[in-house]
Amino acid sequence: MPTNELAQSLRALREHLAAVQLPLPLPGADEQQRQARAMREQLDDYVLPRLESIDAPLLCVVGGSTGAGKSTLVNSLLGRRVTQPGVIRPTTRSPVLVHHPDDARWFDDERVLPGLIRATVSSQDARSLQLVAEPSLPKGLALIDAPDVDSVVDQNRALAAQLLQAADLWLFVTSAARYADAVPWDYLRRAVERKAAVAVVLNRVPPAAMVEVPPHLGQMMTERGLGDSALFAVPETTTDDEGMLPDSAVSPIRTWLATLAADQNTKAAVVMQTLQGAITSLTDQVPALASAADDQGEALEQLRQDALAQYGEASRAVAVQTADGTLLRGEVLARWHEFVGTGEFMRAVEQKISWLRDRVWGAIAGKPPEVDKMQVAVENGLEALVREEGTAAAERADAAWRANPAGRALLERHHAAGGEDLSRASAQFPSAVARMVRDWQGDVIELVSGEGMSKRSRARLLAFGINGASVALMVVIFAQTGGVTGAEIGIAGGTSVVAQRLLEALIGDDAVRKLATQAKADLDTRVQALMAGEYARYEDVLSRVSATEHLGDELRQAVADITAARSDDRALTTGADTEGSARPQLETGEQPQTITFNQLGAGTDHDEAETVQAELLPHEQGDR
Repeated sequence: MPTNELAQSLRALREHLAAVQLPLPLPGADEQQRQARAMREQLDDYVLPRLESIDAPLLCVVGGSTGAGKSTLVNSLLGRRVTQPGVIRPTTRSPVLVHHPDDARWFDDERVLPGLIRATVSSQDARSLQLVAEPSLPKGLALIDAPDVDSVVDQNRALAAQLLQAADLWLFVTSAARYADAVPWDYLRRAVERKAAVAVVLNRVPPAAMVEVPPHLGQMMTERGLGDSALFAVPETTTDDEGMLPDSAVSPIRTWLATLAADQNTKAAVVMQTLQGAITSLTDQVPALASAADDQGEALEQLRQDALAQYGEASRAVAVQTADGTLLRGEVLARWHEFVGTGEFMRAVEQKISWLRDRVWGAIAGKPPEVDKMQVAVENGLEALVREEGTAAAERADAAWRANPAGRALLERHHAAGGEDLSRASAQFPSAVARMVRDWQGDVIELVSGEGMSKRSRARLLAFGINGASVALMVVIFAQTGGVTGAEIGIAGGTSVVAQRLLEALIGDDAVRKLATQAKADLDTRVQALMAGEYARYEDVLSRVSATEHLGDELRQAVADITAARSDDRALTTGADTEGSARPQLETGEQPQTITFNQLGAGTDHDEAETVQAELLPHEQGDR
């Protein structure tokens, strides 16, 4: 069978499933995370081992409801006690795998159910799998007595589901009292979805109900997609001293199973049906899982953009307010007036700009420039602006995340882990802002001093003072867009005009424009870097979320590869096409074939109860 390419594609899917992480509390995320784990276990426990060992014995898992008599049935089929039934619920805890001695090599290693520890003695540890070699069991057939599917113990229920997922054939045992319960039908529904081979044993049927209950169960099976599955009805009876059912009650089931194992064509059809159905079920489930992975990525990106937008707005706000005159108020304005003087100097600027160009240094000469005070005022004003916007950005980003269930969950995990309060600026932010402003002022001074100019302009600049010219350049920057309105125009606008004319008198108008543009761009870049550092705290929270990028696309590609490999694998395709012959059925028709067995001598009307002869697979002889 050319299955190498298919096996390789399925292993790739298994790797992608192992990478699935859906940590954000989005609708359906928890269910899809569980589904990914179940799909991975299905590949590990059944699909990959069976695909690699297609000739391994047929594995029949005997499962069903609590108290349905699964262990008693297994013991009776084998003619000796290999699994321990009990009256205290839950009964079966650890599973028992019974095989022919010659088939031991198929089960000694971890080929199937790799997560269970092999044992040769009975154990109540649900993590172990007891192996029992039984010569009376036909070669090529293995039975597993599974825990109850509706056990009150979570671990038992999970183990029962895992074992049924690893089966080639489900022998599902229920009772006349509980055959309509919801939990068993939920498992049978999964079997239908997987197109798994199923047979049902209706156990402990009161003789008076034998005419009504089995047909009703058969009707339910037909309505739910199990119309081709065999249905055995076993009447309520007593057990012997060893706890065994009468041989007449179980021999037809034993013969039926033995026939499956002995006929290689039928056995192969059963295996192929269940294997093909399992692969189809896996590929059918992947699109929903891929969409869930996409949703996680989109939610993370939305949170990222929400936080980025707030810090981007903070950078924009600082950029605007450091150019529209907002800073030319209060202390900055007062110190500037102290620096350039008022009265005659201001009137001279307004009345005779040309006079300023030639005499500005003379007008200033001898006056002690208040450069240091002006620099401190600029520093304080700029620091306050940047800190205010950074703090506001943190508050807005935190609010945006809290308005989103996914963001709220991430913040709660962050705080639970001892993370800092992201609704406030970081503890290092004030000192970082102060350092940034000082560094920028220093670079402005270097920018002015390094500007190329004529000897005369250089002499004027040195006579006036580089620091003073740098302060004037900052004033020009802070009001270069003229965004203020009303009474502020005369204040901030006039202040900017004075500074600009002053600088033009010193170094020329072209140099002023160039230096102002460079210094403003440098300031904006520094502010953006600061805000990026503050945003990084949110990015750090996102980076701790284990969501794999492009996982949805990788899952879809894995399914595409599996589909292509299956289309090239004629053996598997043939198995899928012969679905009817693959089912271990007794008879085709509208309802499942019902086989009933009465205990001889029970005092009932045997002719009415024995509606079908205990002769298995009579309708499949011609197909073989």
